[in-house]
Amino acid sequence: MSLTPEQKKHFRTLGHNLNPIVMVAGNGLTENIQLEVDRALEDHELIKVKFSVGDRSVKKQMIRELCAIVEAQLVQEIGNIALLYRAAREPNPKLSNLMR
Repeated sequence: MSLTPEQKKHFRTLGHNLNPIVMVAGNGLTENIQLEVDRALEDHELIKVKFSVGDRSVKKQMIRELCAIVEAQLVQEIGNIALLYRAAREPNPKLSNLMR
């Protein structure tokens, strides 16, 4: 399922005020990082992830890998920040960034 341009625009607007929840650094995509991103997506549906790796091509590859592993969609990538979306199975109105 890919996002429509209207959905992406709406998610970018919502994501503007969000802070990164997870930070990926020198150790790369460890199992704990993957589990934390998966949990955050299930709770919040729309999250920011910060990548502190030096090389652009490595960063882009890590973003693609992470999206594939957690089955998320890349909404936007600016600098070291990636905005990811995945619909929750049972959205919680108190936690979801889409229902606030």
